[in-house]
Order: sequence, then C-alpha cells, then structure tokens
Amino acid sequence: MNTRKSQTLALRAAGTIAAAVATTAAPVLAQTPSVAVIEIEGTPAARSAGMAWLGDEASTLREYVETFDTIAYDDEFNGLVIRLKDSALGLTQVEELGAAMQRVREEGKKVHVFAEGYGPGELMLGAYADEILVQSGGMVSFPGMHMEEMYLADTLGWLGVKAQLIQVGDYKGANETMTRSEPSPAWNQNIDSLLDSLYESQRIIVGEGRGLDSAQLDDAMQVAWWADADQAINAGLIDAAIDLPEIREHLATTYGEKPRWVKDPYTVTSTLDTSNPFAMMTEIFGAAQAQITVDGPSIAVLHIAGTIIDGDSSSGGLFGGGESVGSRTIRNTIEDMLKEDDIKGVIVRVDSPGGSAIASEVMWQGIERLKAEKPVWISVGGMAASGGYYVLSAGDKVYVNPSSIVGSIGVVGGKYAMGDLYDKLKVNVVERSRGPAAALNSSARPWNEAEQQLIRMKMTETYDLFASRVTAGRPGIDLSMTAEGRLFTGRDAVELKMADEIGGLDDAITDMAANVGLSHFEVVEYPLPPTLDEMLEQLLGGFVEAPSVAQHSELVAALRLVLGEERFAAIRDSLAALTLLRDESVLLVSPRAIIVK
Repeated sequence: MNTRKSQTLALRAAGTIAAAVATTAAPVLAQTPSVAVIEIEGTPAARSAGMAWLGDEASTLREYVETFDTIAYDDEFNGLVIRLKDSALGLTQVEELGAAMQRVREEGKKVHVFAEGYGPGELMLGAYADEILVQSGGMVSFPGMHMEEMYLADTLGWLGVKAQLIQVGDYKGANETMTRSEPSPAWNQNIDSLLDSLYESQRIIVGEGRGLDSAQLDDAMQVAWWADADQAINAGLIDAAIDLPEIREHLATTYGEKPRWVKDPYTVTSTLDTSNPFAMMTEIFGAAQAQITVDGPSIAVLHIAGTIIDGDSSSGGLFGGGESVGSRTIRNTIEDMLKEDDIKGVIVRVDSPGGSAIASEVMWQGIERLKAEKPVWISVGGMAASGGYYVLSAGDKVYVNPSSIVGSIGVVGGKYAMGDLYDKLKVNVVERSRGPAAALNSSARPWNEAEQQLIRMKMTETYDLFASRVTAGRPGIDLSMTAEGRLFTGRDAVELKMADEIGGLDDAITDMAANVGLSHFEVVEYPLPPTLDEMLEQLLGGFVEAPSVAQHSELVAALRLVLGEERFAAIRDSLAALTLLRDESVLLVSPRAIIVK
C-alpha cells in the first residue's frame, strides 16, 4: 500500500476511535486558521489504474473519501475547500462524497465548494457543504433530468440486419434497442419509474442541502435552467460569486482572518528521476511485476466493474473501449485472496450492467467459495443490474447508494440474421450443417418458430437459475414485485429487500472492520491493475486484429464529435455488451444506451 493510503487510514482509524470515546468533545484546532484544499477534476476512478510511475496518479473515489475523513479528524485543519475543475460526477459518486463531507461538518469544521460553473452534479455536491461559491461571471444550470434512449431496429432493417433477440421478463428491455423502433409499454413503465426515483433523489439532495421546500425548489429550477450567479444566489442555489484569487479574503469572514491555504495535504510526490532513462525503465518494468502485499490485518475490496465476460478482464484499451470484467480474472483473484490469512473480510464493489450468463454464474460460485472462509459483503456503485445483480446475490450483506440502479432480473439472448445484408453486399454464403441443431448458428438464416421456442426454453432455464440464486441470497424478496427485468434505485431496493442498507463503499469497509473486530487495518484492492506488458498486448492486439486502424479511429472520432462524449460512451457500451452474442446465446445484461441529464 502506498504511503498516502496508509497515512489516511491510520488517521481515520484513530479519529474513529476518538470519536467513539468522546462523541461530544469539540475538536482541538490549530491556533492559525487553516483550510485543506482538495481539487476534483473529471470523474474519480473506481480504482487505481496502476500508472503512478507516470506521475501523481489521479485520486480514486475511495481515496477522496478517505482524505475527507482524515481532514475531519486532523487537528491541523479548521475547514475544507473542494475545488471542482471540469468535474463529471455521477449521482452515486455525489452521494458517497457528500456523506464524507457531512462527516467533516459533524466534527465542527466548515466545508466550502468552489467551481467556475455548476451543472446538476456540481450543484448536488455543493448542497452537502456549508457554502457554495461560484467564480464571478460563472453560470449555474439545474434544469431537471432528461433521458434519451436510442432504438435501432429501423437502422438495422435498412442495413439488411434482422435482430432476433428473445427476452425472459416483460420489463427486461435489453433487446428493445435493437428490435423495436420505440419502447414497449412494460419498458415505458419500468424506465419512467426509475427516472422518477432518480429525479426525486436529485431534488432531495439539493432541496435538503439548501433548505428549500418543494415549492421553493420548483421556483429555483424555473430560474436555474440557465442562471447567472446573481440569479442563482437569489434563487437560493448558491451563496456567493467570488473571483478565485480573492477566495481567502472571502473565507476570512468565516475564520476571523485569512486562513492558511494547504493544497492536497497528504499527497506524496513521485521521486522518479525522469531525466534518467534507466531509472524510468526500472520503475516501469518494476511496476509491471508489482504484487499486492498484505502485511497486516486487512479488509479487501474486490472490484467487479464493467461488462461481465468470460475469460480475462480488459481495461478497454487506449482507444476508448468500455471496461470489462472477466470471470477467469475474478476467480483467480479470489484464489489469491483465500491464501491471505490477514484478509479478515471482503467487500465486493459491483458497478456492472451484467453480461455473460455463464460468467455471472462462475463469479457467483467464486464468491460462494470465498464467503465459506471469510465474510463477504457487497457495495454497489452506480449499477448492479442483471448479471451484476446475479453476482450481488452471493453476498451476505448489501450496501447501496440511494441512487444506485439495481435489479433487471431477466434474460435476453438471440442473434442477428444477416442474410439480407449479405445479399445487398453480393456475398454468397454457402452453409453446411451437421447435427440436429447445428443450423441454429447460421448467421444468414433467421430462426423459425420451433427454433425460437427451443432458444426460449434454454433462456427460461437460465432465468430460473438466476431467480433461484436471488431467492437463496435475498431471503424475503418477492420476485413478483422485483423480477422480470424491473429496475429500482437503492432507496427502493432496501424497502423491497433487494439490498440491506443505504451506504457507500466507505461505510461498508468501516462496518465490516467493526464486525470482524478490527480497530486498525489496511485496505487492499483487487484485482491488480493491468501491467505494462498487458496494456501493450491490448494495444498491439488492436492493431493486429483491425485491418484499418486509421479508418476505425476516424470513425470513432467522428462518432464522438457527433454524439458527444456521454452519448458515445453509452452507445459504445450498449453495443459492446450485445456483441457478446457472437460467442454466447444467452446474456444477463441491462441496456446501457441511457443518458440522464
């Protein structure tokens, strides 16, 4: 573990013990007012990418939370300033960071948020602070929530492709992107309910944080679909507009004098001599051989993030592909964890829309094997849907954020019959089959009715296994209210017994440590990030497999430009998940082509 993590956890653990002994004692603060300044740029990563040797690696979400908790108990600091720089925060990330900000305030310290401009994510995070500051001349936008879904059946028909995708579960909807021109009534009901719940979470955070009742928040949002600083202040959404160089003078009104400004107080800078190529190579290839070291009582975090696939995990490469998590990687990692006696408990952090049914079952079995030796709890990030929920059901206890998306207990599978496309392209396909069901794999011929019934029967078997895993792992759950593809936010999931408690990863780690009797402990994260040679293999593999990388890159760049980064990512991940049909007939996957603003 790096020095920064060890220092943060040690201070946090000490502070937790102190708080338990004397919860009413006021913090002993430094004589000279001092504020810690933490910058959040872009989207915090779920885990380290293993690239620290290139410089000061960006903080992960858990590291931000640990840093806030350390500041809460560090007598050096009277307050915390969070500077948002082009941040892109998801709703569940806001909730986990906000919970840590509340803990800082509970220790009698002030929390301030500053940004050049505020969108919904920044404004929600600011609502957890004592004060929201915007750069003079900045804008505030809080228009509500907009969702877009894309339906491609007409596009595929124009290309001569017929998507034959069968789902089990009326509310599943994962096939509708490819098979319909508009949503079904069941999917409309499912997604409308989900959107209502997400929008309610957004309003609760801002309304409660800013002291606005429902009518006042409605009025504020009428103004703040696009508001200047003065309009946002009058609406009660922010507190003041300040030029960044004058922020310390502004804070003097809170602390009695200009506070000392301590940026990134716990950062450990790299000692790598970049002018020495031999030192560079040693560091690079040393990192490639890095191993996870467990040298004392520890809580492990096992990350299951991205599309669930058979085989090895993939970071998505350097050209923007979606992250995937492989069953082989997870099972090998679980075996490594079982060998570590100092790992006293495991938190499985799930952030996945699902994927391969087989891989989901293999991961489920691995977690069952792990929890026979160690307690295993689940923490849900943004999503544990379909195969992600399948994996979740193996845990002993499940934590969700209020806005985590869970459920989608259902199955979708099928193939794309491309015979018309072949004809249009003048491609002559000669098929030869041996065996009673070999022709099911034809890429040209659609299934007939009898074949579709055969596929549906096998998919129903998968669905029944899925349902049995959920029933066994979540006692008391009512599948008639939660299954068949329905989606829920975390708050509703707890009420429906799909999860146990509202809380983030930090809450799960802290409660697990208390449960196994640890007052001082390390946190170790699995699996290891990809090594240099693995990243190079992925990169070079892309060149070898793609006959026209230049054309591919130009197409990707064009799609990014036309769709925008968020829409491109959503479509990319949705299509990537459904391309698993090339190798498998049955998927546990939730649709990803959903964009919420």
